[in-house]
Amino acid sequence: MARSYRKNGVPGEPGWPVFGKSLALLRNPAKVSHEMVSKYGQVYWSNAFGRTNVSMLGPDANEFVLMDRERNFSSAGGWNPLLGLLFPNGLMLRDFDDHRAHRRIMQVAFKQPAMQNYVAKLNEGIRQGLDRWREKGDFRFYEAIKQLTLNTAASVFLGMPLGKEADRINQAFFDSVQAAVAVIRTPIPGTKMWRGVQGRKYLEQFFREQVPLRRGTAGTDMFTLLCNAVDEEGNTYTDSDIVDHMDFLMMAAHDTLTSSITTLIYELCRHPEWQDAARRECAALNLPPDNLPYEHLAELQIIEWCFKEALRMNPPVPSIPRTAVREFQFGGYTIPAGTTVNISPGYTHKMPELWENPQNFEPDRFSEQRAEDRKHKFAWVPFGGGAHMCIGLHFAYMQTKVFMYQLLLNYEFHLDDGYEADFQIMPIPKPKDGLPIHLRPLEEAA
Repeated sequence: MARSYRKNGVPGEPGWPVFGKSLALLRNPAKVSHEMVSKYGQVYWSNAFGRTNVSMLGPDANEFVLMDRERNFSSAGGWNPLLGLLFPNGLMLRDFDDHRAHRRIMQVAFKQPAMQNYVAKLNEGIRQGLDRWREKGDFRFYEAIKQLTLNTAASVFLGMPLGKEADRINQAFFDSVQAAVAVIRTPIPGTKMWRGVQGRKYLEQFFREQVPLRRGTAGTDMFTLLCNAVDEEGNTYTDSDIVDHMDFLMMAAHDTLTSSITTLIYELCRHPEWQDAARRECAALNLPPDNLPYEHLAELQIIEWCFKEALRMNPPVPSIPRTAVREFQFGGYTIPAGTTVNISPGYTHKMPELWENPQNFEPDRFSEQRAEDRKHKFAWVPFGGGAHMCIGLHFAYMQTKVFMYQLLLNYEFHLDDGYEADFQIMPIPKPKDGLPIHLRPLEEAA
């Protein structure tokens, strides 16, 4: 049995020598969290991924850390040890006034006129992608949706088809994300961290070569908008700013969404009654099956419930780190400046105090009648919260609705009888076997 220690009064344990809790967290983070809570309560410390962390769990902790009303916490300090070599200077790796300034300039890429342009590109890209899927029939969904989201991100974000670059870019993003939780944190040749750093170098060169071609042009893609963005005070981005933000945004737009849509498809296969309900909702719009207009997005309420439930069950960012910039008090403990703290959407989203049957897929828990997500303002936090709330959350809803609308009105999808997916949770949830599914055109499935 592991020995219990106290650091600055906080109970906990270091885990294994050198590795700490890293390997256990990679295997089963939920099990680690529940074991530690049962021993020490919802505030405890442990060692993982090369540093000592204080975990603060539950919705009150989420609110305290994410709202950060006393400006206690650095997002950059929390993420830099994990992402600093891979996605430097993205929005998550900026703090306070610097973060606010960069976010204000970026808002131009997420305003309504830009989003309306993105919908047209999403409809076209998804239509082309699904046409290619028709020929496959049986395939591994995770790999297919990852390629599709990358291609649509290239159209919406870059305004260009990836062409022969696609596989190399996809691999570079994959290597970068996997390196985020590499046990060996130094980029020694052959290690995950080394592959991640090499992927970052490739992506940086790719984006940097494009920046001067976009300056002063009138494109409606996100890359061009950022190259020409000016806030109300006349501030713009440098070339390096644009490279860093595009690298991070592309990763977030296709890796996290790939994860969330995969969970959604898995659960809709397991619960065909919800697949059918969502399909009926789409059909009730009486629109062409390959084009969902921007003005009808809000009408797809069932798809939104299902997507929210998928995000609850497998949040794409299972744990959110911060570093304390000053001493603070929480849960009866005084925690010193310099401490790394973690909150856990993954833990909060399964708390029986907040969610009825938390292990079950029940999308109507987000309905007005049940409204379980409103039991606490920070019970459901897949997009974070506060100043660092995900800037692309509306884009994620939009892309998911366009994808699901076209998929549901053209195809039926199911799993092998008795199949159960085994999800790798960290760094971003995904099924270990890629989720083999069967896809049939509706006219054949009828």
